[in-house]
Amino acid sequence: MKYFLSVLFTFISLLGFSQETEENQRLSAVVINAQTEEPLESVHVVNLNQVFGTITNEKGEFSIAAVVNDTLYFSFLGFKSQKIRVTNDMFKFENTEIALTELAYALEEVIVRPYQLTGYLEIDVKNLPINNAYQYSISGLGVSYEGGNKNPSAVTKVLGAILNPADLLRNLFGKKPAQMRKLRQMREDDEIRNLLASKFDRETLTEFLQLEKVDIQDILNNCNYSKSFITTANDLQILDAISSCYEEYKVLNRKK
Repeated sequence: MKYFLSVLFTFISLLGFSQETEENQRLSAVVINAQTEEPLESVHVVNLNQVFGTITNEKGEFSIAAVVNDTLYFSFLGFKSQKIRVTNDMFKFENTEIALTELAYALEEVIVRPYQLTGYLEIDVKNLPINNAYQYSISGLGVSYEGGNKNPSAVTKVLGAILNPADLLRNLFGKKPAQMRKLRQMREDDEIRNLLASKFDRETLTEFLQLEKVDIQDILNNCNYSKSFITTANDLQILDAISSCYEEYKVLNRKK
């Protein structure tokens, strides 16, 4: 009987160890240029399921924690972004190669409209265009808002949103609560923040949050951000704006 119990406990221990090992596997691979087969350095590699990332070294190598069926997202300037589903074979075989394809960029005609300078600094400064879209905070609130001449009714809209419990945001955030929970994790990972700071196409955000670009725009519109901010902000600024708006939504929801 003692022998049986000993074998049983050993089996359970080994089973627990194997499960722990499986949960904490690290996937190592190499990212290369599909055309030249040269390794690519500083490619952003993000685990969309577990919400953390890394970058490739000078040899194109990377190592990241993952489990089977996780989705890895690869992004590099000048190359087409790519998603790859993690398989058992990727853990079994070393030196797995991930090939990224270069994008062909066509340079469009750029029209430069010079400003007539008078030579008098005080006059020339007044004639320069100024982006009046800026962010401001309301005392007592942990979120900030964007306003200015390009969004003249921002203050009125913000106060209305704060005081109105039937805020339209719940219709958007309520549809994707699981994706919205990823916001905090995304903001805490340095590699993800660095990736988003370099992008303006909302592509990475749509992959993470499983939202369409039009949904992101609707969220920002309902959060009273101006068209100027929505179209010119980088993806990290958009992430912070959505996150602030989501925190406000949760506060409003709790008060019901």
